[in-house]
Amino acid sequence: MNIELPEKRYYSIGEVAKAFNVNTSLIRFWEKEFKALSPKKSTNGKRKFTAEDITSMKQIFFLLKEKGYTIEGAKTYIKEAKKKPMNNFEIVEKLNEIKNRLLRIKKEL
Repeated sequence: MNIELPEKRYYSIGEVAKAFNVNTSLIRFWEKEFKALSPKKSTNGKRKFTAEDITSMKQIFFLLKEKGYTIEGAKTYIKEAKKKPMNNFEIVEKLNEIKNRLLRIKKEL
């Protein structure tokens, strides 16, 4: 899964929805269902997603959309994965980050 977002401190819900190709309402729903997804809110109530939120979103998206888990199944998986030092999803995410960095460096050469 390759989600393209520019590197910055906060992302709007629109940017996140566009990157994952989902509706903003789905992100709001997942926010209610998954404790791991908890964006900060500005004084006017707009969500500000951090890089950590994006990582959580990637895991939720992967489990629900790509692996076909139910909401409850994904919650259980995430809960169990926290007990392990590093789960397969985290390993794949780290490797993808390294790959993307190397590709950007290659492009700049």
